[in-house]
Amino acid sequence: MPQARGLYLRVGTLVVVGLLLAVGFILFFTATRFGTTSRTFETYSRESVQGLDIGAPVRYRGVAIGRVSEIGLVSAEYRRPEGETFLTAFQLVYIRFTIDEQKIGETPSMEDAVKAGLRARIAGQGITGVNYLELDFVNPTYYPPQEVPWTPRYPYIPSIPSTVAQVQSAAEQLLRKLEGVDLQGLIENVVGLAADLRKQARDGDLATALQEAASLLRTLNGAASNANLPAMAEDVRGAATEAQKLLANPDLRETLTNLAATTAELRRIVGRLPNSLNTLDGTLRSARSATTDLQSELAPILRDLRATVSNLRDTSEALRRNPSQLLFGAPPPSPNGR
Repeated sequence: MPQARGLYLRVGTLVVVGLLLAVGFILFFTATRFGTTSRTFETYSRESVQGLDIGAPVRYRGVAIGRVSEIGLVSAEYRRPEGETFLTAFQLVYIRFTIDEQKIGETPSMEDAVKAGLRARIAGQGITGVNYLELDFVNPTYYPPQEVPWTPRYPYIPSIPSTVAQVQSAAEQLLRKLEGVDLQGLIENVVGLAADLRKQARDGDLATALQEAASLLRTLNGAASNANLPAMAEDVRGAATEAQKLLANPDLRETLTNLAATTAELRRIVGRLPNSLNTLDGTLRSARSATTDLQSELAPILRDLRATVSNLRDTSEALRRNPSQLLFGAPPPSPNGR
């Protein structure tokens, strides 16, 4: 019996120690999660998630704010409706991750953050091949959120291609463009152009131009060698001396002074021209107004004078025909009235 009791005591002690160690390990690995409020989100990736494992950190501009909790295929998580084609959306990979809200502080609602450009992407840690999930704000115009034909089970944060995927996509586009280029024809054209240039430089127009240029340079060199440069310099020096003497001549200075005074006087006269022109304009306007008034006054007088002249003409005509009317008044009776 004492041996059985000792065995039971050792077994019980071992079990208690094992339980304590298990609790210790649990507390060690989850110590940072007690007292925290975490929230689960999900995103979808079109590229490979190689190197991104469960437990990988979630960072916002380098600051760890959570961890990846689940990775899987969308086709296994969200069933495709019967009769519907296998859309591109069901070829994606879903990534679920938890974020410690105490580490991100006060933030807008998830809908407002997504509208402002909050996106998730896979990033690599140097050359180790280990990836993590990065959250950041980008231009929402360049990276609009992707619509999915199912209802996400957790708040959805759209994703954008990683830097490696963008470089790979740009390289693929460049290769596709290069495939449509006739490289053989381009090389043949370059070779033909080089041959044409070589021919022109050997015996074509280019060679002639080069020869003429070389001949011209030799002629200029010979002219410069044969020219009496010291004499030419002496002539230039003498011309400069004569010019200095001419400028130092008192008569020339007086002429320049008089010219300056005349120019100043002309400037003053030209400056007074606007006032003179304004005065002349006023005078012409006054003369025009007086002429208009005189015309308006002479018009009735001329009409009366014209009427008087007409009456005098009629009177003289009547007196010429019947002079006795001036003495007796009324004209004699008509012969037809007898």
